[in-house]
Order: sequence, then C-alpha cells, then structure tokens
Amino acid sequence: MKAYEIIDKLGQYGSGKDYSKSCDTIKVGSPEREVSKVAVTMFPAVDLVRRAQEWGAQMIIVHEPTYYKHMDEHSDDKVECEKRAFLESTGIVIYRFHDHPHVNQPDMIAVGGIRQLGLACEVEYPEGRFGLARLKLQEAITPLALAKRIEEKFGIKHLRIAGNRDKEITHISTLFGTPGGIIEELQEEESEVILTGEIMEWALGEYVRDAAALGYRKTLFVMGHETSEWPGMLYTAELLQEACPELEVQYMDCGEVYTYVD
Repeated sequence: MKAYEIIDKLGQYGSGKDYSKSCDTIKVGSPEREVSKVAVTMFPAVDLVRRAQEWGAQMIIVHEPTYYKHMDEHSDDKVECEKRAFLESTGIVIYRFHDHPHVNQPDMIAVGGIRQLGLACEVEYPEGRFGLARLKLQEAITPLALAKRIEEKFGIKHLRIAGNRDKEITHISTLFGTPGGIIEELQEEESEVILTGEIMEWALGEYVRDAAALGYRKTLFVMGHETSEWPGMLYTAELLQEACPELEVQYMDCGEVYTYVD
C-alpha cells in the first residue's frame, strides 16, 4: 500500500472541512513509498524514529510538529538541519495527523482520552469548539481522587493541580494538548475541572487558584502535552488498523519530554 493511499484513508476523518492551510502534510519522504508497517506516535523524536526504524516501519504518523514550529517551516538551525538529514537518511515517510482528528465530530483525540479515563459519564462534544469535550459524571469525585486516577491511567508521573482539591465535583471538561479556550471554559457556570496539557501559569493557574480561594469549585489539571494526547493517537492507530487490515500498525509511545529526580 502506498503512503498517499494511507493518508487518503485517514482523510475520511474530518472530511468536508477546509484543509487549505492545514499542517497535515508529509514532512519527509515520498507519498509513493510502498508501506507495510506504520508506527503511530505523538512526536517524531529522534529516539522514537530510531525505534520505528528498527521495527521496520516505512511510515510514521505523528500528531505534533517535526521541526519545532506549527507549520514545520524550515530554518538553518543546526539541530533542525541535523534532524532533517537523519530523517531523510531513513527513507521513512513522516505524515502529520493533527487537524483531521481535531475537526472530526467527535474530536478523535478527546475520544481516545475519555476512553482512557474510563469514567461512567455522559459526554457532550460541542460543535465548533476545537478539542473540547464535557463530561457529566454519574458519581461525584474529589479532584484529588480524580488526579490519582489520571496519573495511573495516563502514566503521568507528576500531575499538576491548581485550585480546588477536596470539594466533590461532577463536571469535567477536556482540552487535551494546548487547544486554547481554557479561560472561556473556566468561566462556564457548570465547569468544575478542566484537563489540559500546557498552560500559561501566570494567567490560568492564578485565575484558578483565586477562584478556589473565593469558594468556587474550579480545578485545573496540567497533564503535559504528550501525556494528555497520546490516548488519542492510540485510538488513531486502532482506527487505521481497522481501515487497512493489510498493514501492520503499531502505536509507539515517544514518552514524556521531561525527566524527574525520582
């Protein structure tokens, strides 16, 4: 199967949208490359690409940039140039699958994350709100108990919690990654806990800290970018395997970008 045929299969998700300015393009390699093994991951980190190469992958589908800018514009930075030369030497096709899953209804990254949470709940995917999903739990839970569950289910070593820790909640909003719209969601009356990947601490963190001190049930969980979105790419790998049973598809975890003292 050729790389462009696999991209066409993925394109069925989010179809009918305008992708004229999309970042969903091939970053390295030929669309004509014959592919039998596809690795799916979050970031095309050098170590991840080496593992995929050892496995025999001819194609890697990633969610985030290859060259450190949203649209992957090239520069003459020496690290970027060396990485580009390495990637080209492998012959592997790297395709970014970012906009399609997020504009799909429901958002594919949110679906994977909510599935990973495994909570009994009702789920709403508001139209026109990039990456947003709202959960109404069947049973109330404290943010601290929820945090422990998230660390276990998502493999997060140190989840950051801002705001309320102990007052029980039933409403969770997911904005995995860094989609924007967090402050607007915090200002929603029913919004109690927001799960996201990255934030601007001086604005969002302090807003939530003050809101909780004033008696509001407001909590913000900062999960890390990779660790908040990887279940969505695992879900993508499963969908691709169903759509292309002739391929070998494997989800490969690129791992959190940070390391810790313990």
